[in-house]
Amino acid sequence: MDVKSATKAIRSGDPASIYVLYGTEKYQIQQFTEMLKAQVIEEEHQDFAVIPYDLSETPIEAVVEEAETVPFLVPRKLIIVRDTSLFTAGKESKIEHQVDRLITYMDNPADYSTIVFLAQGDKLDERKKLVKAVKKQAVVLAFAPLSGEELVQWIVKLAKQREVTFDAGAADTLISYAGTELQTLSAEVDKLCLFAGKGGVIRRADIESLVARSTEQNVFALVEELANLRLEKALALFYELLKQREEPIKIAALIARQFRIMIQVKELGQQSYSQQQIASQLGLHPYAVKIAGEQARKFEADRLRKILSHLSELDYQMKTGAVDKVLGLELFLLRLGA
Repeated sequence: MDVKSATKAIRSGDPASIYVLYGTEKYQIQQFTEMLKAQVIEEEHQDFAVIPYDLSETPIEAVVEEAETVPFLVPRKLIIVRDTSLFTAGKESKIEHQVDRLITYMDNPADYSTIVFLAQGDKLDERKKLVKAVKKQAVVLAFAPLSGEELVQWIVKLAKQREVTFDAGAADTLISYAGTELQTLSAEVDKLCLFAGKGGVIRRADIESLVARSTEQNVFALVEELANLRLEKALALFYELLKQREEPIKIAALIARQFRIMIQVKELGQQSYSQQQIASQLGLHPYAVKIAGEQARKFEADRLRKILSHLSELDYQMKTGAVDKVLGLELFLLRLGA
């Protein structure tokens, strides 16, 4: 079952007894949990019927015992369990958990309890007996990063819920300013919707005047301008970063990182890797891979390697005092833009 199907079942009054949620998109996991809480537990009962547990402090058998206990004064209970070790690899728990108690419970779960496990990891450990059991008897949902197109659609949908629309290309502009973190994007959409007002339209100019770029996003935009041979705009972004008292060595390192990503995306793309596969391989958001791929197409692979080599030499010169840091980076940008 996927997230969309699980959401539909919950909204139609047919929630599962046990959910296991995992993945990189913590904001979406939080939103799903809040939706489940709102659908399963009436608002006036939430103080008594929503019970949190942390398996770093409480054994799993205590959670099972809670699930088996008939709720008091409420028709149903929702048990939200934070986990860092039972379902994922790596961390070992300081508490000894009797996982067989949970496996046995899954054969005959209480119809008045819903358990939601929030697994802290990008993926589950398929070797574990418990993971094999939940995959057969519970609803296991992965929350992976949205692709570039999905991210734009998510932003547009969020604004539409507030009766506001995005002008053509404005959602992409927002991502280029605010990044791909959903919680940050949600806050920025809220702000822009308040500015536009009900029935209003959010335009690129609104985003440019209302949304502040982070250092990483400024460097990302700087490289984009260089890739498009817009030297004047690239230098303007560089001077803006200096006004913000950013260290030139840090700026150079972030530029080098972006060019390194471009090389990696280009090479993996030539090996027929998909956008999602490249993102997973490099530990990047799919949208960042999409943009890096578009930038990389404007450079030959050899040219990208030479640029990285020049950045490596510049880094050495700046750190040893062989060149003034600001002047050295400025000259590099001028040569690259030319």
